[in-house]
Amino acid sequence: MSKKSPQLRFEGFTDDWEERKLSSGLREYTDRVIVEDDKEYYQISVRNNFGGITLRGSKMGNKIGRKRQAKINLTKYPQTLIFTRQTVEQGGIGWVDKYCDGAIVTENMPTISLDTSVFSKHFLTNLFQTRIFYKNAILDNIEGGSAQIAIHESKFLSSTLLFPNLDEQEKIGQFFKQLDDTIDLHQRKLDLLKEQKKGYLQKMFPKNGAKVPELRFAGFADDWELRNVREICRISTGKSNTQDREEQGKFPFYVRSPIIEKSTKYLFDEEAVLTVGDGVGTGKVFHYVHGKYDLHQRVYRMFSFTHVNAKYFYYYFSKKFFDRVMAMTAKNSVDSVRLEMISDMEITIPQLEEQEKIVKILSTLDQQITLHQRKLDLLKEQKKGFLQTMFAK
Repeated sequence: MSKKSPQLRFEGFTDDWEERKLSSGLREYTDRVIVEDDKEYYQISVRNNFGGITLRGSKMGNKIGRKRQAKINLTKYPQTLIFTRQTVEQGGIGWVDKYCDGAIVTENMPTISLDTSVFSKHFLTNLFQTRIFYKNAILDNIEGGSAQIAIHESKFLSSTLLFPNLDEQEKIGQFFKQLDDTIDLHQRKLDLLKEQKKGYLQKMFPKNGAKVPELRFAGFADDWELRNVREICRISTGKSNTQDREEQGKFPFYVRSPIIEKSTKYLFDEEAVLTVGDGVGTGKVFHYVHGKYDLHQRVYRMFSFTHVNAKYFYYYFSKKFFDRVMAMTAKNSVDSVRLEMISDMEITIPQLEEQEKIVKILSTLDQQITLHQRKLDLLKEQKKGFLQTMFAK
């Protein structure tokens, strides 16, 4: 492996990559526009973390302060790259889609045209996400002494990086495009599952004041009963403090946030529904059924349920609890939830068999969500690895 070639290559490519300036295939253009007060203009946003470019709405010209703007011109420059001078360091860079054609941009968003006979668009898209690009095109161009980081397009375009021939660029670009398409597919599936769960949570529990839910399993017709939380379970708080946690502890230990840390001791070994009562994460609800654990002193534990499925209680509580209790929190220096706030809450419950059916469908969705999240995380990790090994340093 040469110093001027990547660790991982497609078969048939052996030549060293060559040093080239970005300006050899990227050129700035300015399609100047003088904003008129009685005309409507669309503006764009450049999302950080390579989130893409989107329209952020329209304004009448008399609402736009700077009258000298530039226009995106995809008719003349079909592959237009935009970055924001102040946020390119945070991944604020991307290609303009057709629906953004004609939108206006300020001087802080340079419009740059790609020569596709020199660089592959998809190759560049992924090159921008590599560490070597960040070092050579971003870090090396940040000027010291300024209060705000800003990279001028002239310095950006003068950056020198290693490039293969166009055929190899296309191969690499298409490989990452397929990987990105797969990641997008799993993200859409994950988002859909989360929306489905959100819909079920909305429809499978009665709305405030109602005695039955909008969506119900066949064979169930009785009204649901209204009970106080203190009538259906026991409630206690943890006793441990954050100083008690151990880096290499044997048992989980809930701190004030949704993060589980470790403890060397345990006090509890049973199913419970937990909610953070004070500080970061106040109002968050968790179902715990994994064995031995300890609790922070600001975490409430609900256990020993009577005629109620604990996981049903968790789903109901996580749906209803946050908004209702957060509206009643004792506002001191931080949000806090008192024991009586929880114990006095009313919960609507059906018979146990119907609770179990609700739990089954929501648990199945949770399992699918977890599975797709793991697949998505794995794909993203795989992409990180390929970005490290398929671009020359």
